Amino acid sequence: MSSALNTSLLRLRAHEGPMTSELVRRPADFGLGLPQVPARLAPTATTTSICGFCSTGCSLKIHLGPDGQALNLSPDDRYPVNLGMACPKGWESLAVLDSPDRATTPLLRNKTTGRLEPVSWPVALAAFVQNFKGIQSAHGAHSLAFLSTGQIPMEEMALLGALFKFGMDGLHCDSNTRQCMATAHVAYKQSFGFDAPPFTYADFEESDVLVFVGANPCIAHPIMWQRVMRNKRNPRIIVLDPRRTETAQCATHHLPLRPKSDLVLLYGLASRVLELGGADPDFIAAHTENFHAFRAFLADYPLSLAAAESGLPLAQLEEVAALLADRTKRVSYWWTMGVNQGHESTRTAQALINLALMTGQIGRPGTGANSITGQCNAMGSRLFGNVTSLLGGHDFSNPAHREKVSRILKIDTARIPTEKSWAYDQILDGIDRGDIRGLWVIATNPAHSWANQNRVHALRDKLDFLVVQDLYANTEMAQMADLVLPAAGTGEKEGVLINSERRLGVIRKVRRAPGQALADFAIFKLIAEAWGCGDLFRAWSSPEATFRLLRELSRGQPCDFTGVEGYDHLQREGGIQWPFPSPGNAEPQLGSYAPTSPSRERRLFADGRFFTPSRRAVFHFDAPRPAPEPPCAEYPFLLNTGRGSSAQWHTGSRTDKSAILRKLAPRAQLIEVHPADAARLGLSSGQRVRIRSRRGEAAATVAITATVQPGQVFMPMHHAEMNRLTAPVFDPHSRQPSYKACAVAISPA
Repeated sequence: MSSALNTSLLRLRAHEGPMTSELVRRPADFGLGLPQVPARLAPTATTTSICGFCSTGCSLKIHLGPDGQALNLSPDDRYPVNLGMACPKGWESLAVLDSPDRATTPLLRNKTTGRLEPVSWPVALAAFVQNFKGIQSAHGAHSLAFLSTGQIPMEEMALLGALFKFGMDGLHCDSNTRQCMATAHVAYKQSFGFDAPPFTYADFEESDVLVFVGANPCIAHPIMWQRVMRNKRNPRIIVLDPRRTETAQCATHHLPLRPKSDLVLLYGLASRVLELGGADPDFIAAHTENFHAFRAFLADYPLSLAAAESGLPLAQLEEVAALLADRTKRVSYWWTMGVNQGHESTRTAQALINLALMTGQIGRPGTGANSITGQCNAMGSRLFGNVTSLLGGHDFSNPAHREKVSRILKIDTARIPTEKSWAYDQILDGIDRGDIRGLWVIATNPAHSWANQNRVHALRDKLDFLVVQDLYANTEMAQMADLVLPAAGTGEKEGVLINSERRLGVIRKVRRAPGQALADFAIFKLIAEAWGCGDLFRAWSSPEATFRLLRELSRGQPCDFTGVEGYDHLQREGGIQWPFPSPGNAEPQLGSYAPTSPSRERRLFADGRFFTPSRRAVFHFDAPRPAPEPPCAEYPFLLNTGRGSSAQWHTGSRTDKSAILRKLAPRAQLIEVHPADAARLGLSSGQRVRIRSRRGEAAATVAITATVQPGQVFMPMHHAEMNRLTAPVFDPHSRQPSYKACAVAISPA
């Protein structure tokens, strides 16, 4: 091991500080106030940090003891996102770090016994380098890939992407944003010229009409829903969802459409809005292009066709169309995974964007075509993952962009690829073909979460070496690994997360990671040294130093945040939404933003200028395509999936560590069945059943409920069994998987 690497490891370990065993756990009576703290551990200071679960981006007050370690937390009542509120996951965000099954030392699989065994960091790093360099030597530089996530801060995500592509000569990589927000990214980029969600959370409170499509914020984003509940304008709430979700139950108009009929339904509503005179001709003429083609296209989609295809009464659709056409009202459109995870998801998202554009409902309070992000840093990953876009939302194929990145990072332009990576599913195909032989998985669990999960398990045998970097060594993916690298979690490291409304917020280190676990940033730095490319990343000396590099990379981009001084500035101002260019340095494409101090709530496109070459938004549309896997005699039910409860998160690798969250969420895999179907099949609530699809089978417990329609069933996404069933079908533009509709059969277990 090189002396430089030894020095780096010693410095990183010293920086982590001593362990403490005096962390105070939260009480079992969740929500009844802060725990009683022994006098000797009474809080002596408070800091704030952003929650590391979902994209809402809530701020939490972290109360520290005399040793600087976190004792407990409470919601931050001054932060403009959550305004003193927190969901169950937020309250328990530190408790999940205390799990006794945390990964605390590197683990390397013993080739003789086949077991993962503890090793030192030097041994782990040597195994990483020797195996991955050996694969590249035998099969070419592009025979490695990584899969990562929107769960790590943007500094870590950027360092990972830069290390892999500029230092390790890799090419093919993807982030877990592909399961979450790739559709919104592509839809915005095509329509607006840049991945730019236009809204601010204040719009929840300032709309007259809120349209939620494939979104259940009551459960998935409860703090956002609380913002809706603060709306004093007596709003109409329209929910398009096949299932009578918690959000649908609160709506003034629930449209229980047939699954995956949303695109034709939205076209039909747009057609009727035109007929009702709801279009804004001045806005269309001044700020959009391709509208005339869209108008001609809509002639084939009358509202009567939308009613027939969606299974909804024409009178109900007429009432909704009238609300959308009323130009005296503020109308906002909101979507999340029910749109993003579909076989024609990009055009569905753009159908919502088109409705906002044609009615001029954008750039003003209470308006917008607004994508609700999933993961805490999906926005940061989209901008700085170095995956399909070059760092900062630049273009790999643009020589000027490559030169800019080269100059700022002081690296040879030749090190920057001229092509973007394969998408997630294409990387898996590459493993299947033998093109990808080494895989590095960071902070995600595709053996649980990827569609047609059985395929991921089958592909494991086609890899020569698999590295998994995570908080826990008992995830499905970690158990398959050749090498496990123990990582720190949110609360044990620093960095910036970008939330759904483009707000940059800081996470603070308030406790020491257990054992030999390190921040992902520190692990990437050690790998760079061990690989022999550490000199490329000397300026990336800390997360905040890296933030300064990323800030400079943002200069002149739509996401310009060169006006942000640093972490303390973000914390002091309650987060800052991009764009926030430095005073006097705003470029024309940034619109009217050149503030000297941040406003707490800022939306895009108030000046009607977008980020396309023409500065106009573009109407995109295609004819709807049939659902890829309709029910049939053998598989008569259509399976829908989604969030199970506000106490669950993704694959449960963190939320399942909290005793409180486990009590608040179902422990067994459930399947919701309509009473008529249950009676026909002779099923009763609580009965165990077997669910089969063309790809696999799963067991679940029946919950009989009229929240699902006859012929449809619903399963929460958090249990591993569910993704044995889902179909490997992908949107052609975003490559996002369609988790929301596949054909299944049900029988008693």
